[in-house]
Amino acid sequence: MFLTGRLLIVVLLGAVPILTWPNYAVPVLWALFCVLLVCLDIAMAGSTKTITMSRSSPGPLRLGQSTTCSIAVTNHGSTTFRGVLRDSWQPSAGASGNTHPVAVPRAETRSVATTLTPTRRGDRLAVRVVVRRVGPLGLAGRQRSVPLPGRVRALPPFDSRRLLPSRLAHLRQLDGRSAVRVRGQGTEFDSLRDYVEGDDVRSIDWRATARRRSTVVRTWQPEKDRHIVIVLDTSRTSAGRVGDTPRLDAAMDAALLLAALASHAGDRVDLIAGDRRVHRRVVGVGRTMLLNSLVTAMADLEPALLEADWPLLGAEVAKIGRQRALLVLLTPLEPAAVEESLLPPLAVLAQRYKVIIGSVADPALDAMLAERADATEIYDAAAAARTLTLRDRTATAVGRLGVDVVDAPPDKLPARLADHYLLLKSRGLL
Repeated sequence: MFLTGRLLIVVLLGAVPILTWPNYAVPVLWALFCVLLVCLDIAMAGSTKTITMSRSSPGPLRLGQSTTCSIAVTNHGSTTFRGVLRDSWQPSAGASGNTHPVAVPRAETRSVATTLTPTRRGDRLAVRVVVRRVGPLGLAGRQRSVPLPGRVRALPPFDSRRLLPSRLAHLRQLDGRSAVRVRGQGTEFDSLRDYVEGDDVRSIDWRATARRRSTVVRTWQPEKDRHIVIVLDTSRTSAGRVGDTPRLDAAMDAALLLAALASHAGDRVDLIAGDRRVHRRVVGVGRTMLLNSLVTAMADLEPALLEADWPLLGAEVAKIGRQRALLVLLTPLEPAAVEESLLPPLAVLAQRYKVIIGSVADPALDAMLAERADATEIYDAAAAARTLTLRDRTATAVGRLGVDVVDAPPDKLPARLADHYLLLKSRGLL
């Protein structure tokens, strides 16, 4: 059962007879009268068990988008069911308009819909639906909680998708397929053509020239069918927030842009996500299904408050392939974590693969370094300067191993990482 606000008004109305007839029996009689009204209202409210409900699960959506979840209500009673349903979701599901008045005639079905706008990535759950029927007096009613599980999956938003057309245009130019008809430069043999004035004499193919008795040059194209392995760090360092964005979410955005660009370039892309254990592996997926597989795999990843086991992650990379590949480690460049756990296995990985570390930088450090108006800000600036110095020292130590470091704020990391990939591709370093 439940009580409504009308009951409070009825109770307060008891002040009138109490003031009119100041007697101890009057409040007691008024209280009994209110209890009688409540019992009568509950008895006349009707049963909440005459309906059955079923939920339709909405499909996955990107974080920030909205969807609807419908509940079908079927009345098995002998009279029209009039009541209120409250669809109970997690707060992070962003449920709005989840309280629904319903009137379902006998032996009929009605549907109600709740709008969901998730505020967090991953699976957002619904646990139950609360059913209420108010009595004819509006003082009380019957309430029942019905377990009715539901789920909506919020996928990573992939905000850096807007950067993909410009990078693809650059890629087409490298590949020699742009509208200006400029031959792409690369390291893989493409074709032979006649020599024209201005060609590099080092590109002359002397054997073909001798056969054709005219000067012939080789043309080259950027490398294709290269192997790219992306390792997504889900340890405690990825749980930190930079602005309003967790480091892990920013790393996911960078991974998606790089994977989309590399797949368009004809390269094979694999993903490993883990910390002390491997949580997700996306290996051997074709180009058409790659992005969908990556987004689905990343959807419910959450940082673990553990240190990353880099020897374990390095062994997982070796299982995918021992041939030379581009290895992208998306992990924060935190000096203590890198020097204690990453540097030893990184020295081994750098001998076998071309390694890039993609790190999410905190622009708040530069802002703290610039503000020195009072003693508090001076201490903050000193702390920021020390942190930046340690990060630079760590980047230098990593660079001595032949590892490239891309350290940028969350909104710039995807573009910087994609541009670095295109630079390596244009120089034939993959």
